[in-house]
Amino acid sequence: MLEYENRLPTEGINVSEDKPLKEFFILIAGFAAVIAIVVLLLSLVAGRLVRFIPFETELRLSEKALSTSSIEIPQLSPQQQEVEVYLQALADKLAIAQVLPDGMTITVHYIDDDTVNAFATLGGHVVMFRGLVEQLPHENALAMVMAHEIAHIKHRDPLVAVGRGLTVGLALVSIAGMGDSGVASMFFGQVGLMTALNFSRQQETAADEEAVQTLLRQYGHVLGAEVLFEVLQDNSESLEPPVFLSTHPVTEKRIEALAAYKAASITRGKITPLPEILRSDD
Repeated sequence: MLEYENRLPTEGINVSEDKPLKEFFILIAGFAAVIAIVVLLLSLVAGRLVRFIPFETELRLSEKALSTSSIEIPQLSPQQQEVEVYLQALADKLAIAQVLPDGMTITVHYIDDDTVNAFATLGGHVVMFRGLVEQLPHENALAMVMAHEIAHIKHRDPLVAVGRGLTVGLALVSIAGMGDSGVASMFFGQVGLMTALNFSRQQETAADEEAVQTLLRQYGHVLGAEVLFEVLQDNSESLEPPVFLSTHPVTEKRIEALAAYKAASITRGKITPLPEILRSDD
């Protein structure tokens, strides 16, 4: 006679020693690492290759971009036009001192805006904002920012940034296209951003070094150049992001680097005042 006994299941019989969730996260982390390496390699290759593009081609690209852009450049008053003429003349002198390649030209644009900034873009264009120009006490500080932006153009940094951006962007879009998840696309975009931050910091440091050498050739000293960084520091947020998350070198380190140049160079020199037109501009 068979007897039936309703026993309770053995404790833990349905618990697996494997941890699929942990393995899933390890797989995702490994996949992200592969993506980061691929993006980094693509960025490096693109950055090297675009430097071989002739400046004339870059100039045509910038002209086409400006012609198709919806951005309207505001008209300058007669006084502001005089400021732009002065800035252009200063840029021309610094371009000679910086020994730009043949055929490379600099075009300065003065923007009547309170923004404390300046930047270089495709085709040798340098944009100077009134907000920054008004806070610089002499030409030496102004020349430092101008020479810095010209150095970006000489090093082909704007073109490199565009080339890397297009290459990495297309790669990330292609990878994200394997799925329809918006979260995945955003994640891949962040991976691409993090791999590019270090290049921007290196470009800024190289532009600082080139600018210092330019000032030495133009004025025979670098007195007053550090004022630029002090102005930028005063106008920055009270808490700066960590070095790794910043696209520019930390301001204190740029001032320290410039102080080292001053200590190793001629410290006797004359500070060149700004023309009156920059002080009377409204």
